[in-house]
Amino acid sequence: MFKRNKRRNWLPLPGVPLTEMDKKIMYWENKGKEVPTRDLIRTPEEIEGIRRSGVVNTGVLDEVARQIHAGMNTLEIDKICTDYCEAHGAIPACLNYEGFPKSVCTSINEVVCHGIPKEEDVLEEGDIINVDFTTILDGYYSDASRMFIIGKTTPEKEQLVRVAKECLEIGAEAAKPYCFVGDIGNAIQKHADKYHYGIVRDLCGHGVGLKFHEKPDVCHFGRKGTGMLLVPGMVFTIEPMVNMGTWRVFIDSDDPFGWEVISDDELPSAQWEHTFVMTEHGVEILTY
Repeated sequence: MFKRNKRRNWLPLPGVPLTEMDKKIMYWENKGKEVPTRDLIRTPEEIEGIRRSGVVNTGVLDEVARQIHAGMNTLEIDKICTDYCEAHGAIPACLNYEGFPKSVCTSINEVVCHGIPKEEDVLEEGDIINVDFTTILDGYYSDASRMFIIGKTTPEKEQLVRVAKECLEIGAEAAKPYCFVGDIGNAIQKHADKYHYGIVRDLCGHGVGLKFHEKPDVCHFGRKGTGMLLVPGMVFTIEPMVNMGTWRVFIDSDDPFGWEVISDDELPSAQWEHTFVMTEHGVEILTY
C-alpha cells in the first residue's frame, strides 16, 4: 500500500495496472527521494528519433576530427559543423540559442566551455580544444563533445584530456537503472580527486531529446543517493568539465555575449560528453 502524496511527481496512468517500474518509482518517492515526472520518460519512437539525431551529431564531430589542424581558426570549425549538419537535413541547436551567435562551442585550453568561434582564435601546436555540438533532426536533439589535441602537447595536458575522458566513462558506468544522479557525480569526483583536478560545479549535464535542456540536472560531483532517480527511458547527457587546478570558473568579461566560461586560475580544462538513454541494463550511448 502506498502513502498518499499530494505533490506526487510520478502519477500512474488512470485505469492501468501498476507496472514494476511504477512500483519502484513510487517506493523511492515515498522515501522522500526526487523522482522523474512521466513526461521525462521517452517512448521507443522518441528514442529512435534521438538516436537518428545522434548519428548526424557523431558525423559532425567525425568531420571535425578529419579536418582539424594547427593554423586553422575556430570560425572554420564552425563552418565545417554547420555545413555537415545542414547537408544531412539537420539544424545546429546552438545557433542563436539564448543569444549564442554560432553553431558550435569551441573551447581552447583554459576556456572550460561555451567558447565562441572567432577568426582570430587560431589553433596552435600544443593546444587542447573541446568541440561541443548539438543537433536537431526532425525535432529531436542530441548533444556531444570531444577533446582534440593539436599536434604534440605537454604530458600534463595529455593526462588532463585522458582523465576527463575516463571521468565520462566512469560516470556512465555508475549510471544504473534506479540509481540516482548523485551516484554519477560521486564516481566522477572520486576519479578526478586522484589527480587533484577540479570538477566544475557551476555547470552540469542535463536531460535532452525533445528540448535542448530538460530535467534532470546531472551534476558531476556529489554524494551517492542524492539527486533525481534515474529510470529506463530517460535520456540525458554526462559531460564532466575537468580543470587542471581549481573547480572555480568565471565568465570572460571581454565576451560581449556573456557565454565563455574560463577556469578561475586560467589553467587548462578538458571535457567529453555523450547523450545516453537509460535502459533496464544501464546506459546506452546515442551519440556514437
